[in-house]
Amino acid sequence: MPLDPGARRAILDAVAALEQESVETLARLVRCPSTLGHEQSALEEMARIYAELGLTPKRVPTVPAELASHPGFSPPLVPYEGRDNVVAVHTPREARGRSLALQGHVDVVPEGAADIWVTPPFEPSIRDGRMYGRGAGDMKAGIVSYCMAFKALALAGLQPAATVQMQSVIEEECTGNGALAAMLALPRTDAVIIPEPGPGLPAMYSAEVGVVWAWVTVTGRPTHVRDMQAGVNAIEAATAIAARFKDYEREMNKAERVHASFRGVNHPVNVNFGTIEGGEWNSSVPTRARIGMRVGVMMGYTAAQTKADIERLVAEAAQDERLRGAKVALEFKGFMADPCVFDMQSPIALLARRSYAEVAGAELRDYPATGLTDGRFFTLYQDTPVACFGPDAQEIHGIDESVGLASMHDITASIALCIAEWCGVEKRA
Repeated sequence: MPLDPGARRAILDAVAALEQESVETLARLVRCPSTLGHEQSALEEMARIYAELGLTPKRVPTVPAELASHPGFSPPLVPYEGRDNVVAVHTPREARGRSLALQGHVDVVPEGAADIWVTPPFEPSIRDGRMYGRGAGDMKAGIVSYCMAFKALALAGLQPAATVQMQSVIEEECTGNGALAAMLALPRTDAVIIPEPGPGLPAMYSAEVGVVWAWVTVTGRPTHVRDMQAGVNAIEAATAIAARFKDYEREMNKAERVHASFRGVNHPVNVNFGTIEGGEWNSSVPTRARIGMRVGVMMGYTAAQTKADIERLVAEAAQDERLRGAKVALEFKGFMADPCVFDMQSPIALLARRSYAEVAGAELRDYPATGLTDGRFFTLYQDTPVACFGPDAQEIHGIDESVGLASMHDITASIALCIAEWCGVEKRA
């Protein structure tokens, strides 16, 4: 239902009044070094934030045995004990509007070479209107936006006239199992908003590739370097296997394979070798090397098909003359995620576009992402419409990651208007 002009003005004034608190809240979250397996401090902070909003935080564990049969499940990398997802639910006095889920991930990728950051990655720094720090953009600013949007309604004397779920989840960066667990633990809502960062400009995710993670371990034959021709160099063998994927990458990026959602996007399917470990001594032919890869999946293809392709390519590479005498092992841990297309004409997507345009005076562009988000779970497995849009972030996963604070405030205001119009409002008790 259309939002009363007076309520709209009160909500936007409340968002403006909360700007400093939003920045302070983001700084607290950025100080939480919530890399894989270490998300506890950020989860505790989210529980505290939810409680301050007048909601009751609840822990939702991620239990592989309960999720393994679900098509969205990915093989985990580390145990889940002690890092349960945190959710909270607002229940109106009289449910009159449409229900909504507000979701975001607290996990962040490793900081990389911390010594080349201008300021330490987990010590938030504000420079020229941007907050710098690992996770500031991806995606703690978005989480702050949806929390402050909810708080803005309260400050305006209002609350949603429908159920609103808040979900803070783990492992968006490597499996998505946290999002899957939280989604299955809560009732389906009429729509979902995920304030993931845009590509450095105002944008809404229109599609996203799938992703498969795989690990190849090569065991060679060690020798002293004086007899290196008699040995099998595991590092060189692993490199030879990696080289096989360049032709595959080119094949997957051929125009006839690229979905219409990605037309005009240069090289949407990427094969990345992100980790390598191995060797024992500079003067010894290395015994073992392990490489980790991330392979993109285009629409029209599945994670299962990509897994089969990886198995085939690694098996073929193992027959290479350069690998004679080596043992090659392949395992799949981490993402086993299918691609998806978001419905850009869904009511929640159209409302989000309109709300953002009213607040920021700019349009959200369609963004076909060559990475992925947790939005796929709601789209692929619940048929729930998703509006995935967030603040301007730069250098996510890189050095000196940052988020534009003015952009974060615009997203907060946009989400606040979306909540009010989508759910309807009622006076706070």
